Amino acid sequence: MEAHSHRPTWKTLLAFAIIYFVWGSTFLAIRVGVRDVPPFLLAAMRFVVAGLVLYGWTMVQGERSPSRREWMSASVIAILIFVFDYGLLFWAEQRVPSGIAAVMMATIPVFMALAEIIFLRTQRLTLRLAAALLIGIGGVAILMSRSLSLGGAPIDRAGAGALIIAAVSWSIASVLTRKLPLPASKLMSSGAQMLAGGVFLVLTAAALGEFRDFHPSEVSRGAWLALLYLIVAGSIIGFTAYVWLIHHESPTKVGTYAYVNPVVAVLVGYFLGGEALGLRTILGTILVLISVLVITLTRKNKAAVVPLETTATVGSD
Repeated sequence: MEAHSHRPTWKTLLAFAIIYFVWGSTFLAIRVGVRDVPPFLLAAMRFVVAGLVLYGWTMVQGERSPSRREWMSASVIAILIFVFDYGLLFWAEQRVPSGIAAVMMATIPVFMALAEIIFLRTQRLTLRLAAALLIGIGGVAILMSRSLSLGGAPIDRAGAGALIIAAVSWSIASVLTRKLPLPASKLMSSGAQMLAGGVFLVLTAAALGEFRDFHPSEVSRGAWLALLYLIVAGSIIGFTAYVWLIHHESPTKVGTYAYVNPVVAVLVGYFLGGEALGLRTILGTILVLISVLVITLTRKNKAAVVPLETTATVGSD
């Protein structure tokens, strides 16, 4: 408590501002980047560089390199998170507005709760939890529905499907982190997963022929700046702020980014990206966020929600 009282308030506020606004704005940066760079290749460039920096930094700090068994576990989780989650997110943002993509990805706690109820049997289906799940599913249905007269076009079905698969994939990865052997160090675990994820994204981009469609000379300055922002601000600075907060604030407080990020993403997309902000978007966003809030506060273990824009808590249990 004494250390807490002597910690400068501005540091705490700055760290929260970073995970709130930087992570929230990365969705628009992704949308800008995929206009000129193939999606899986763009994700690969982001995470190979960020993974090398994070992994290298932890090694310099004297952390133990993962064992062969830990590398295998990190690779399994990396495929689920980086190829199926981030890869599909980047792909979907060619078709779906960045703000809506953030709202769809905010459903991760919904799928995690369903997994705990149906498969793990670690969560009991109460009336409150059932209502929260239905509200979240209803929010997604509003965003996708072609029959409701709410104004604005429903989101692209292929893009929405990719985002749902991405959210489910992250939920599965979160479950596996409790069972697979991973480095004890949160920093090393995250660095290894990010680096492995970047490598798998490179292989995926190559298999999809994205290198043939990539011509660096044709990439706009805006796309390069978006990539730089994703690497430096989204991954390196955002990760550092998150880890610092986890060590100085309660997980419940830090986990509030899960409710703020989608709102920031929607507003940034509207004001800076020219994305529509109609009744459909507003109503769908509100329902999803109510669902996430109720689900995360209902859990017996109130650990922070797994960050959408970092792998900071993956393998930290």
